[in-house]
Amino acid sequence: MPTPDNDQTRGSALIVRTILVSVTAVLAGSVVVRNAVVAQYAETRPELAARIWPSHPASKLWSGLTQIGLNARERKPVGPVILGTIRDAAAKSPLAPEPFLVRGVEAQLSGHPSLAREAFLAAKLRDGRSIPARYFLAEQYFRSGDAAHGLREIALLARMVPNGVAGLAPFIATYAKDGRNRPQLLSLFRSDPQLEEAALTTLAADAGNADLVLELANSSNRPPLWADRLLGTLVAAGQFEKAHGIWARLAHIAPSSSQLVFDPGFRGSNAPPPFNWTLTSSTVGLAERQPGGRLHVIFYGQEDGVLANQLLVLAPGRYRLAMDLTGDLSHAGSLSWTVTCAASNTALGSLRLSDSKLAPQGVMFDVPADCPAQQLQLVANAPELPQQADITVSGLNLSRVAGND
Repeated sequence: MPTPDNDQTRGSALIVRTILVSVTAVLAGSVVVRNAVVAQYAETRPELAARIWPSHPASKLWSGLTQIGLNARERKPVGPVILGTIRDAAAKSPLAPEPFLVRGVEAQLSGHPSLAREAFLAAKLRDGRSIPARYFLAEQYFRSGDAAHGLREIALLARMVPNGVAGLAPFIATYAKDGRNRPQLLSLFRSDPQLEEAALTTLAADAGNADLVLELANSSNRPPLWADRLLGTLVAAGQFEKAHGIWARLAHIAPSSSQLVFDPGFRGSNAPPPFNWTLTSSTVGLAERQPGGRLHVIFYGQEDGVLANQLLVLAPGRYRLAMDLTGDLSHAGSLSWTVTCAASNTALGSLRLSDSKLAPQGVMFDVPADCPAQQLQLVANAPELPQQADITVSGLNLSRVAGND
């Protein structure tokens, strides 16, 4: 017959076993979770995987491969410590593609490009979705002058890597500058418009690449997304005439157009800024197109700002700016059309909107020879006591005055 002491002993043992089973389950679950997290993030976020489980082979492999990639980008040598870490981790994953990546990197460093290419191809065969396999293979193709295969691998990488299109655009832009790669690039861009847009946007940040961007760009009925950046780059570099010529080409506007102001009737156009209107809708106020060739303006009277703006390329000479004004002109004294030299910000002329009699006659101003481009702006200056102004501009006309050159 069991004694109370025996029952108590058996009860204590059962509790201990239960605790041990629970702890074991928790630890096993923790290992499973950590392994799953490392497997998920090792490729895309190796630093996170390394924090979760630094000794895991995948963490060590990807940390090392990431460091090799950074060193390659900065043209730094790969030290033996990095290679040793990768080699040690690769030995623990003999069926993974990483051991072949290590062999490829070592062959690359020792000056054996053929062996490197074969090793990277073997890594890709073992895992077609291996990001580093395709990256190192693409780099090896480019090193050997095989741009066609290199760009093909880069195009596939762009679809595999998170934000790959934006991240790899600078890489492609670098090779776009080599004329020998032009046919392959054109073929790649036609098959992947997103990659084309990203690469051309990268190139558009340098005014010296303007002709290259136009050469590589696919024709379209609408201005591409990189147009704003390219035009802004050229304007910032003071290349106003070139910027205007490219703007006209992208907007499909005849170069012989005699209009000194684009869209003076505010009817709307797909043409991009800065040689088309930029209209404001902000805490400063509102400028909006209305039917009948009119611009409706509401100024809240609390903040300074620009409500409408367009960049002009007027030749040296004398000009007249005129328009019709309607609305509450008694409160429009804080609004004025101004013309300034874009390069120096020198004031050339101004017309206050409260002067309804002067506006139709127009204000005269002179463009000097050293002013290749001008800013036409509707400027708002907040008065001491905030007053809202609501007016409408119509019949905007900018003309050259003959006989005053």
